[in-house]
Amino acid sequence: MLVGTVLVLLLFGGAGSASAHAALRSSDPEDGVVLKSAPGHITLTFTESVGLLDDSFRVLSPKNERVRTGEADHVPGRSDTARVALPADGLGEGTFTVAWRVVSADSHPVSGAFTFSIGEPSATAVTVDAGPVENPATAGLYNIARYLAYLAVALLIGTAVFLAVCRPADANILPRLLRVGWWTLLGATVALFVLRAPYETGTGPATAFDAAAFERTATSRPGLVLLARLALLALTAVFLLRLFRRRRSSYAAGAALALGLALTWAAGEHASAGIQVPVAMASSVLHVLAMAAWLGGLTALVVTLSRAAVLEPATVARFSKLAFASVTVLAVTGVYQSWRGLGSWSALTDTTYGRLLVVKLIAVVVLLTAAGFSRLWTVRLATAGARTVVPERVPEPVGGPALPDEPSESEPEPEPVVPDRRGLRRSVLAEVTVGVIVLVITTVLTGTLPGRAEEEAAKSPAAAGLPVASVSYVPFEVGGARGQVQITLDAGRVGRNTVEAVVLDAQGGFAIVPEVRLSFTLASQDIGPLDAKLTDRGGYWGTDDLDLPLAGTWEMKVTIRVSEIDQVTETKTVEIH
Repeated sequence: MLVGTVLVLLLFGGAGSASAHAALRSSDPEDGVVLKSAPGHITLTFTESVGLLDDSFRVLSPKNERVRTGEADHVPGRSDTARVALPADGLGEGTFTVAWRVVSADSHPVSGAFTFSIGEPSATAVTVDAGPVENPATAGLYNIARYLAYLAVALLIGTAVFLAVCRPADANILPRLLRVGWWTLLGATVALFVLRAPYETGTGPATAFDAAAFERTATSRPGLVLLARLALLALTAVFLLRLFRRRRSSYAAGAALALGLALTWAAGEHASAGIQVPVAMASSVLHVLAMAAWLGGLTALVVTLSRAAVLEPATVARFSKLAFASVTVLAVTGVYQSWRGLGSWSALTDTTYGRLLVVKLIAVVVLLTAAGFSRLWTVRLATAGARTVVPERVPEPVGGPALPDEPSESEPEPEPVVPDRRGLRRSVLAEVTVGVIVLVITTVLTGTLPGRAEEEAAKSPAAAGLPVASVSYVPFEVGGARGQVQITLDAGRVGRNTVEAVVLDAQGGFAIVPEVRLSFTLASQDIGPLDAKLTDRGGYWGTDDLDLPLAGTWEMKVTIRVSEIDQVTETKTVEIH
């Protein structure tokens, strides 16, 4: 557990809040659009199913006043689409800002903001902070509880499987592992339930004990999954008590409890959303069970090798077969889950999920190498346990008694060779250590936006945050004048854009010129040139009415006239998303 905790803290410290989850696929109204009249609803569509909070939508007027909206809900039949009704009497004119916050299907919160205008854009738009996705203290405690829960379920299920399948002769030392696994999983699950509400809302741990927060958690899908896990742990306690008291326990009951516990992970993570949900859920359950049987079984084997007074080679041989079966299941389900999460080969290197998956695959190769050494030691142990040493018989000399230093004619008792466990213990301990690393990486993967969804979101015009302006600098030199033009496109996306062109001299100061013209051409689609129709706005040239209809690499042509006869035209490309 110490090794696991250290690895958790190291990996968690590097994970931070960079791991995204559900991503915004589209919004209605679209980000930055200018509408002739007010819409009836604001609708957001995500890359996976999302849960809603009491404050999932905040709509702010151009005067930074909160707009009264209806209660947020899902579009009928669409768990990945949320909406909120706007006032029936309209919103007025200007630019409105929408800040949103939802909970993705893998139980992690995600938030963002965007703007739309009615009539015409406001002179200035409200700048709104969508709020932190996660409170650092709450997120830290919550994620540590997640990691401990994974380690605990592996220890609990794996030890039980080792007892049932491998049947060690000295099993009295293993019930302690079962108790540690059960109590750790109980504590981690309770912590997850208590911290659930502040984790979703991005508030501090002190808000965890609010009665309304508990009520909201108890009625949400992640909360119901955690309550189901607690109920299964209560039944597991009864099962273990019967086992500890040497009472007859049903293997079928134990298998059902293990299956139920594994299902609580599948129901609360990526398998429950996206494509092929039934197959993905079944694959996730098998993956968790195989992981637990292997990693938890390895831990039980290490303890048995270290503390058991008697170790039968058959026990080690049975675990070798169990480990092989577990690895086979992990390989099959892992390949399927990787395909489902990635979606394309390019996602292996272009997405966070893909890069983490590559790291996990490397760790798995190291783990399999360690398992190979363990298997070699297992064969040696089994072979050594089957050998006996019998001293060679020497005939007694004829006509005389045997000499004191000669062996007697009687058959000696065979002396068993005691196998050396140290080599196997070291290789299995290495296997456990690398296995914990793989488990922690797996836990991080469950909290990372799948590559398929990340690529899909990247192709979407929707943004998970406020528009980011595109700024370009175009140098020029003409008639003895030299400088550059700073051109700002806000938001630098398909649709209506605001343009500001500021002329700077060679020293970086503002320069006044008679004229600046700007046009855009998308040669790949044979569009343009589109004249931006800039006007002098006293110190800079600009327009609020540039419409770029398609995404792509546009050629931006800038003409700067510095006198009646001196002018120059420069070009620069700009990406429009």
